[in-house]
Amino acid sequence: MKYDSVISTPWQVNDSAAAKLVQTGTSALSNIEILAVAAGISEECARNLWVLAGNDFHNLAKMSLSIMCQIDGITTARAIRIAAIFEIGRRRRSTPATIRPKVKCSQDAWKVLEPLMSDLQHEEFWVLLLNRSNQIIDQKRISQGGISGTVTDVRLILNAAVERLSSGIILAHNHPSGNLSPSEADLKITKKIKEAAAFLDLSVLDHLILSEQGYLSMADDNLMP
Repeated sequence: MKYDSVISTPWQVNDSAAAKLVQTGTSALSNIEILAVAAGISEECARNLWVLAGNDFHNLAKMSLSIMCQIDGITTARAIRIAAIFEIGRRRRSTPATIRPKVKCSQDAWKVLEPLMSDLQHEEFWVLLLNRSNQIIDQKRISQGGISGTVTDVRLILNAAVERLSSGIILAHNHPSGNLSPSEADLKITKKIKEAAAFLDLSVLDHLILSEQGYLSMADDNLMP
């Protein structure tokens, strides 16, 4: 079978800068490189635009579409993209930063998880991902099962934590039966997750079991392995 030629995309003109971003992060890129990647233009084109703006992002942010289009390789569509990038920056500056809830005790974690889990008629396994200040970065459902159990994949938990650059993890699952006592399987999976997380310098702070009757904290009850 003969395959059609790959359609050219804006990313193909600055593959080296894009690859550098993936490998080392955005802060490693020069002003010209980050402009090339963001706008989908070649580095030569970005360099010419940078010179036209007087090597100043403030000037570039004020530049009209018609002036940007004077640079060879910058189409109206690409000029619009550049203008949109700066508008996103303006809106970000004008928007208050989101205050992340901080988990100081098991009840703080329960207040976040209770609306998600307490009324379920099947079991689910969730994790709260925390930063170094114990603020919640994200809450993620790992698995969904039946009325008497759910499969918990340690790899999915650790992958979620690594992706969000977490420092700490709080595990949680529910018991639709209302029984808050941890099973032998609950204790074993907690130990398994904690041991695996230690290799990544991740702290497993607690494992909550929720039901309509309330919750149990393994940390509070000295049940953490």
